[in-house]
Amino acid sequence: MEQITINAKDGYRLVANRFAPPGKAKAVVVMAPAMGVKQSFYFPFAQFLAQQGFAVLTFDYRGSGTSVPQKFNRSLRGFKADLFDWAADYNAAVRATRAWQRHLPLLVVGHSLGAQLPGLLADSHLIDGILTVAAGTGYWRDNAPQLKRIVWLMWYVFVPLFTPLFGYFPGKKLNMVGDLPKGVIYQWAQWCRNPHYVVDRAGRPMRDGFEKIRVPLLSMSFTDDEMMSRRGTDCLHDYYRNAQVERRHIAPQEVQAKRIGHFGFFRPEFQPSLWRQAADWLEQCAQPENAPLPAMAGAGGL
Repeated sequence: MEQITINAKDGYRLVANRFAPPGKAKAVVVMAPAMGVKQSFYFPFAQFLAQQGFAVLTFDYRGSGTSVPQKFNRSLRGFKADLFDWAADYNAAVRATRAWQRHLPLLVVGHSLGAQLPGLLADSHLIDGILTVAAGTGYWRDNAPQLKRIVWLMWYVFVPLFTPLFGYFPGKKLNMVGDLPKGVIYQWAQWCRNPHYVVDRAGRPMRDGFEKIRVPLLSMSFTDDEMMSRRGTDCLHDYYRNAQVERRHIAPQEVQAKRIGHFGFFRPEFQPSLWRQAADWLEQCAQPENAPLPAMAGAGGL
């Protein structure tokens, strides 16, 4: 593992880590985190992929994990970032990965939010395949039933009450999501209250970027996900209407497990089952015959 820094478009310095395989790499993978999840959470899976012959890059969005400036380590009060900034950080990670491994297929593994942002990337044309894990929209009425009972309080009570009071969302104190910059939580709340979810600042659906993506995409979702419902998962992947989408909705008993949930995929115990499935699909996706389809002139939304 090699730690590096990546310069985002506005000059912000992100902290990332690169995992190189023992021999020649068959493809390069960008690991895109979920909301409030540090890149270190994904290290075991990244190491596994490296052992399978993939070069892997992990990163933290600005204001998260190791991409927090020292002066904001104790508090994110005054830290400026929103989800469009995070999409720009994601794009910088994709560009840095392409520069690192110029001649290999570039694949993305997006966990939750990491599967929601590709449609906002300026350079999504660099991506040759996408694996989404436990990903759906965050629209609160489409959340899993057990979460829907309390998430209304999150968006209509906790965020409006505590964010102005602290100057950021104090998720650690509330045992919710984690600490988030004010701009991120306000924009995320806007999305989660809107049935169209990914919307611009005026509340209009943003779909053009998703429709430009024409690569193989595998969705791995789970029947016991405590956050994402099947409806929310299907809604998100419907945004990728020009991609070659395969959907696997997996029950824990199918992989001899009692529980998977929203985060369980990344536990090492799933190396011989879920991880193997993912690695096999990524390897297949990296084959030349699976190259992205050319854009068709006059195609709607492209």
